[in-house]
Amino acid sequence: MTAVTDEDHGKGKSKGDSGEKPDGAKGGREDGRWDDGLIARRAAAAAARDADEPVPVLAPADDDAEPQVEAYAPADGPLPARLDALRELVGLSRARLDRDTLAEAGRVLDEAAARQRLSSRHTVVAVAGATGSGKSTLFNALAGAPISDTGLRRPTTSQPIACSWTDGAAGLLDRLAVPGRLRRRPHPGPAAFDEALQGLVLVDLPDHDSAATEHRDQVDRVLALVDAVIWVVDPEKYADAALHERYLRPLAGHAEVTFVVLNQTDRLPGEAADLVLDDLRRLLDEDGIALGEHGEPGATVMSLSALTGDGVPELREMIGRFVSDRTAATRRLSADVDAAAARLRKVYVAQGWPGLGERAREEFADRLAEAVGAAAAGQAAEREWRRNASRACGTPWLRLWRWYENRGLPGSLDRLGQALTPPEEELTARQRVEQAVRIVADDAADGLPGPWAQAVREAAFTGAQGLPEALDELAVKAGAPGAAKRGGGTETGKGKSTVDRLGGRPPKPPRPKWWPAAVLAQASMTLLQIFGGLWLVGQIIGVLEPGLVTPALIMLGGVVGGPLVEWACAAAIRGPARRYGQDAERRLREAAAGCGRARVLDPVAAELVRYREVRERYVTVTEFSTTGR
Repeated sequence: MTAVTDEDHGKGKSKGDSGEKPDGAKGGREDGRWDDGLIARRAAAAAARDADEPVPVLAPADDDAEPQVEAYAPADGPLPARLDALRELVGLSRARLDRDTLAEAGRVLDEAAARQRLSSRHTVVAVAGATGSGKSTLFNALAGAPISDTGLRRPTTSQPIACSWTDGAAGLLDRLAVPGRLRRRPHPGPAAFDEALQGLVLVDLPDHDSAATEHRDQVDRVLALVDAVIWVVDPEKYADAALHERYLRPLAGHAEVTFVVLNQTDRLPGEAADLVLDDLRRLLDEDGIALGEHGEPGATVMSLSALTGDGVPELREMIGRFVSDRTAATRRLSADVDAAAARLRKVYVAQGWPGLGERAREEFADRLAEAVGAAAAGQAAEREWRRNASRACGTPWLRLWRWYENRGLPGSLDRLGQALTPPEEELTARQRVEQAVRIVADDAADGLPGPWAQAVREAAFTGAQGLPEALDELAVKAGAPGAAKRGGGTETGKGKSTVDRLGGRPPKPPRPKWWPAAVLAQASMTLLQIFGGLWLVGQIIGVLEPGLVTPALIMLGGVVGGPLVEWACAAAIRGPARRYGQDAERRLREAAAGCGRARVLDPVAAELVRYREVRERYVTVTEFSTTGR
């Protein structure tokens, strides 16, 4: 049996391209359409079989006789949903993850889309192996003809060679970049007409350990595109580290579309073949490849001799069942999705339950309240209330003394209070705000994968820009101690202080309804003091009749009654003053918390929501994993 050489095949094509119309004996048709002699060759093959004569030639593949591309049938099962989820996952993550991280997922989506546009009736199976493993011999044995060159010269196979059992696989072979001159059809015979093999596209690859770099590149490229692969190993190189570390171990998740064949068993004496096969299974198990034994899904492992034909029919039968199932492409794509999801696991799966709990939010609000001086503002409001009560209800002599103090004379209480104010208060307030933002960002990012933790921190720090100034304005509105000093800088181009821009000092606290009565009582006590004092003076200078008891009692009543009225008012205002201070502290605390929530917590929460969305998509991608990863 002889095969049409590439040179002969090229001559036939050039003749067809020249536009010449061959006669009917050479494959021409009455309508003038060139058919490359396919019908004539098939008729000759049938006639030769009837006459028990050998078939003289091996036909090159003719995909022009049938449609080049058959639409991919919609896949049943979870694969379409997983691909959609992976596509959404990549889209949502582009702004948070670098291009290299998403490159593999993008490649899987592109290849899945390309494969689904092509024929689902065909199954592309690659035959791969090392130099001298006999993969080309096995390829020829499966095809039933010497399609791929074999021999002692290495490397024998320099380019992928394809053998298609049925028409319509041109699109798939174009995707694999198999040249037209290297596309073949099986030799007419039992292998070619095996119903189970209809739809099989067998591809013989160059040696994966070839000294030529371009050969190894072709192997890597084609292996990423085929639906299944038959790894051919021999008794000498079945444990080769290059095979296991570069191919078998990384493709462990593709076990369901993997065949591992121990070839050249005719060279092993006695039970040596079984021992080597058992050791091969052990190595595959260490590689993480599930073995399809006892009805379990996984890789098919067997031994044979392509040279003698021992075991080849069994392999052909297994491939026939595999091809007739029509699920190889779906299984391959599903395994690719699993592999891409496994690589992305570290950037999507968090440790624990990351997020902002109620406790973290409250602690953040407490730190902002401390930074803005909410407690001090409440105490100041309480003191202001009491000071106003003292001014309204106190004795004139006490008010005179306080007026003297407020003039800023040495030793006044106001100066003493200013001296007690730490000079670094403004600096520490800003530091407290920065510390509060840093702590809440760390709490929110705790347990998140690296890129998302970084995104949360960036959202917090970006939103915190201008937060200290905003809190200063809130403090000025509330009249917190030191707020006017912190916010009193002039605004560029306006020359107005923050206090002026906010309408000046905060209004004085309201007075209770009973204050006029207290003021009237205090005024009465003052008038009694004045009246009794004038009465005594009149008696001393002789203007009035002597009688010290009555004016002294009147004056004493005024002197004692004034402090009593002031004390009673101070006792009466203690509760309202405390409530007023607490209310001022609460308002400033809520304002600071609202400012922090709008600038920091809301952007952080938005990032966490985005992470939960991508995490849900990732769960959808991995929920129906076929490899358990």
